[in-house]
Amino acid sequence: MFDPVDRNLTFPKLEERICEFWKEQDIYRRCLDLRRGGPRFVFYEGPPTANGLPHPGHCLTRAIKDLFPRYKTMRGYFCERRAGWDTHGLPVEVEVCKELGIHSKQEIERFGVEPFIQRCLESVFRYTKEWEQLTERMGFWIRLDDAYVTYHQSYVESVWWALKELFRRGLLYQGYKIVWWWAQGGTALSSGEVGQGYRQVADPSVYVRFPLLDEAGVDLIVWTTTPWTLPGNQFAAVRPDLRYCRIRFEGDERDCIVAAALLDAVAQKLGKQYRILGEFVGESLVGKRYRPPFDYYWKTLGDRQGRLKAGGREHLAWRVVAADFVTIDTGTGIVHQAPAFGEVDYEVLLREQARFLP
Repeated sequence: MFDPVDRNLTFPKLEERICEFWKEQDIYRRCLDLRRGGPRFVFYEGPPTANGLPHPGHCLTRAIKDLFPRYKTMRGYFCERRAGWDTHGLPVEVEVCKELGIHSKQEIERFGVEPFIQRCLESVFRYTKEWEQLTERMGFWIRLDDAYVTYHQSYVESVWWALKELFRRGLLYQGYKIVWWWAQGGTALSSGEVGQGYRQVADPSVYVRFPLLDEAGVDLIVWTTTPWTLPGNQFAAVRPDLRYCRIRFEGDERDCIVAAALLDAVAQKLGKQYRILGEFVGESLVGKRYRPPFDYYWKTLGDRQGRLKAGGREHLAWRVVAADFVTIDTGTGIVHQAPAFGEVDYEVLLREQARFLP
């Protein structure tokens, strides 16, 4: 009744036989024919870059890409699956730079922009065969013979068309976005590109005093792991519902403000004893002004005020603001904010700007 089961079954060989059966019987096309005329489910693959060899991470993403079209097909949808090749972006340029032994934008310009572009075009399809073999071996059903290519004019014009439609519908606006910057190449980086070079490193952190202008002899103690951003400081963030303490460290002539839950940790770092002079919630600190550690902007803009939508006036920067992202896991409970350097910091700036009249 049943075929005998091979006790020495090799799963990779079994998978290869199934892939061969699919190929010989043209199963993918026949599945499409069964759904032709049904509701459409459009699938364009998020394209890989074929100038590098595929790795295990690509196996995971391609398995996920295969899952949803199969599910939709099983639900009765007509789902053509179109592959793509990403021929733009830094991975291609970096690979060509390595081959040419150049490392900066200026060196690319000396080599010649057009010759460099031509070398990139030659590079982008270097490992196409390996990608196609991986795709077939995984059983990822997709139209590789009709793949879109991001440098083809048809694709470029489709992007311009989409932008035109967004503009026509009033959905485009001009603003600012905090991005990673590659100084050597002179260009912005995506988070994915930054992640390609991710590694754990020991990073410096510092404790900084921000002297309050509203209370003589009192400093906010701020902790930051990005000391190079301190020249761009604009705000100090506290959490309104946290308890804070005014303390005096032994041998110190000035008082300090630190989150109550972090007093012992900060004192241990400094190797000093302290006494508590007062306790209050963070809400009472909001609005207080301080002097930043660098006066590049402070010396000309420190006293600038704006009119509030709710009435009255307030200083535009270098004051304490409320933020729910402040934690007591580490640090002092007071967070340095440099909107030009951090996405979350920039969101704080936008929120503060919204309180003022233009």
